[in-house]
Amino acid sequence: MSPRTLLLRSSAIPPARRTLRAGCRLLAACALLAAAGCDYLGLQPVSQIEARKDSEGRAIGSACRQAGRALEDCYTFNPHMSKAAIFTGWKEMNDYMLQNSLTEVRPEVAPVLPAGRARTNAAPTGTSMANPPGKPAARATVYTTP
Repeated sequence: MSPRTLLLRSSAIPPARRTLRAGCRLLAACALLAAAGCDYLGLQPVSQIEARKDSEGRAIGSACRQAGRALEDCYTFNPHMSKAAIFTGWKEMNDYMLQNSLTEVRPEVAPVLPAGRARTNAAPTGTSMANPPGKPAARATVYTTP
């Protein structure tokens, strides 16, 4: 083919068709990018999702124990996580802290409760929290729904 024939053929394509071809190429490129990032879309195997949730729950439980939070507080502050995973992380950190004689690290910021829960620092009605002499008062944290 002569160069003149190639020139005529490329200009013989109508502009609307050239735009359509360019759009199809752009769409194909976007589809490839989306397929490359499908881990972020939640298209993972169930086993990977469960393993990630379990490790996140264990990390939350460990952090709660290191901060000196009660296990029930940890459950309340993280209702979306598995209680079993939180407990496992809390227990592992407790054992680690006892083994290495570590102290708790008190948090600087008070935690925010999930929506619909209010925190009161009083004992529930109908219970007595009598302390023997010489012992500090027990910390009672009660969660109520407004």
